[in-house]
Amino acid sequence: MSERSNESTTLDESHPAAEEVQSDSEEGAMAQESPRNSAAEIPVTSNGQLEDSHEHSFNRDLKRSLPVGLGLSETKITSHGFDSTKEGVVEAGPFPGSSASPKSSVISPSSAAASRLAGQGGRAQQKSGPVVLADEVKNPAMEKLELVRKWSLNTYKCTRQIISEKLGRGSRTVDLELEAQIDILRDNKKKYENILRLAQTLSTQLFQMVHTQRQLGDAFADLSLKSLELHEEFGYNADTQKLLAKNGETLLGAINFFIASVTTLVNKTIEDTLLTVKQYESARIEYDAYRTDLEELNLGPRDANTLPKIEQSQQLFQVHKEKYDKMRNDVSIKLKFLEENKVKVLHNQLVLFHNAIAAYFAGNQKQLEQTLKQFHIKLKTPGADAPSWLEEQVTGVRRELEVVEMAQSRLVLLLAD
Repeated sequence: MSERSNESTTLDESHPAAEEVQSDSEEGAMAQESPRNSAAEIPVTSNGQLEDSHEHSFNRDLKRSLPVGLGLSETKITSHGFDSTKEGVVEAGPFPGSSASPKSSVISPSSAAASRLAGQGGRAQQKSGPVVLADEVKNPAMEKLELVRKWSLNTYKCTRQIISEKLGRGSRTVDLELEAQIDILRDNKKKYENILRLAQTLSTQLFQMVHTQRQLGDAFADLSLKSLELHEEFGYNADTQKLLAKNGETLLGAINFFIASVTTLVNKTIEDTLLTVKQYESARIEYDAYRTDLEELNLGPRDANTLPKIEQSQQLFQVHKEKYDKMRNDVSIKLKFLEENKVKVLHNQLVLFHNAIAAYFAGNQKQLEQTLKQFHIKLKTPGADAPSWLEEQVTGVRRELEVVEMAQSRLVLLLAD
């Protein structure tokens, strides 16, 4: 009885600490494994005294959970009054060789402990999330780095090949027939560009001449109205300059059409073919660069270290060889179509240029108009049905002379009366 009363007194004195032990032990017991750590719930009465009916069951469960030969004094009981990070937790581990399994006590977790555990789980998920995102972001970066590495290696090989060719140390692949056609195309382009510059100069000068002729015709027409003595002479010259200006505008339209067609041929069609030629030359340099690397590896020793390099170099060489053959075929096809198109375009434009110039300087306005109609050049020029501007000029002069003669005859009749 004395021992029981002492235990009761001790528990009564530590009652305030026991309540804190109960609240704090609920959180610690949720985090520990149930077979290893189990906490006993000590019920109390309304006045703060321990219930005697549950005391013996608590001690009995505690003794059953202890190993054989281990007394109650050897059990580690942590409470609020002792120095420990886990408060109110009764730690008792099962004996490895014992056949009796410990009975797990009832655990009543609080809402605060559940919220803290949920918060810890959420933080753990947040910490593990960015790892997956980092892997997803890392892949494009590695791909870009790999592309830069391949580009740098390819540029280095091509630069080395170009320098070797310039210094005369390296060999290059040459298609004599194709190279000759490319050289002719580049030379023809320079000549066509020179023709364009001269034709543009002629067009500019002709435009200035037509503008001058139009102004000169207006000046003659003004003087014909103000000078009665030279009315007819100024009138003839005014009509002549105006007709020359009209025919000059027609010729100017034909020349501008010629310039536009040749410009399209040179700056678009030929330029597109030369762009394909540049791609072909780049493919040829890459092909020679990888061919040189393969030849150097084949001349070296063949062992376990060099065989993978030779195989990889052979694959790269085959890829660039196929690219080179494809670009060579593309250049050959484009050169063929360019030659056919060039012959057709230049034939029509040269015929137009010749007929327009010849009709203009021959004074055949009808032929000049027919030339423009033949090539579907629309210009608003009067006198399309007239045989020629010179014949029209002569006819006009004859009519004016007849008018003058009639006026003179009337004047003679008046003087006679």
